[in-house]
Amino acid sequence: MTPDMPAVRERRGMRRVVVVVPSAFTLANLFFGFWAIISAYRGNYTWAGWFIVFAGVLDMLDGRVARLSNTGSRFGAELDSLVDVISFGVAPALLMYFLEFQGTGKFGWILCYLYVVAAALRLARYNVLATSQPPSGWFTGIPSPAAGMTLAVYYPFSQTDWYRASLAYLDLQHEGLVVLLLLLSVLMVSGVKYPRWPRIGLRSASGIAGLVLHAVVLTGALLFPAQFLFPLGLTYMAWGILRALIISLLERGEGDPPRPAPAEPSSRSPA
Repeated sequence: MTPDMPAVRERRGMRRVVVVVPSAFTLANLFFGFWAIISAYRGNYTWAGWFIVFAGVLDMLDGRVARLSNTGSRFGAELDSLVDVISFGVAPALLMYFLEFQGTGKFGWILCYLYVVAAALRLARYNVLATSQPPSGWFTGIPSPAAGMTLAVYYPFSQTDWYRASLAYLDLQHEGLVVLLLLLSVLMVSGVKYPRWPRIGLRSASGIAGLVLHAVVLTGALLFPAQFLFPLGLTYMAWGILRALIISLLERGEGDPPRPAPAEPSSRSPA
């Protein structure tokens, strides 16, 4: 045995630990997604929503860890997608069902089922595009974690004094949640582009802007989570829709054929 064999074994052991860490974050994501389902069934809607948010944070961390450690693998990507279907598809749908739609008969569970189908299709398409196209700074369709967390933080937001004082009197909770579920379902399988989180840095304007955005979101999420996160989710959702509409209008305007110049009146035409 050569003298450097223990060092080689130690490096291999460290490598195995680094490879396992992203999957550990993914399985922790699954744990909170499953716990959210149990909590929603028991009527604890507040904690069910926060558990889905915790799952979303872990979902971001497992991707970051995999990229930083260069330990991404096909197995990790497939596991992440399977977990995301549960944490950001099934869990938010069941939370909405137990919260608002369990007394509406078939309409309620079919509506929630359509959301789960959209989340599954969105994740399957993401896997296909990730293997066939180079990475870009945009998602095609709203990401399932963003959609799931937007639904998850609705109930904590609805318990705030601001909501009760300004929005609750409209008595549109049921209709509004139907529209929100349908809209998020359509956006997940649509071609609407949504930006990824910007990178943080101090050497460029974009890096500084990313740092400021991270700081604002982190501050709002830590200090005022119930008041801040649901409007943030709605803003992200609406941003993609407005951007797509503006681009569509601009392209339509550029594609209009030039109008022919009006013909000069003929001398034979009547006065």
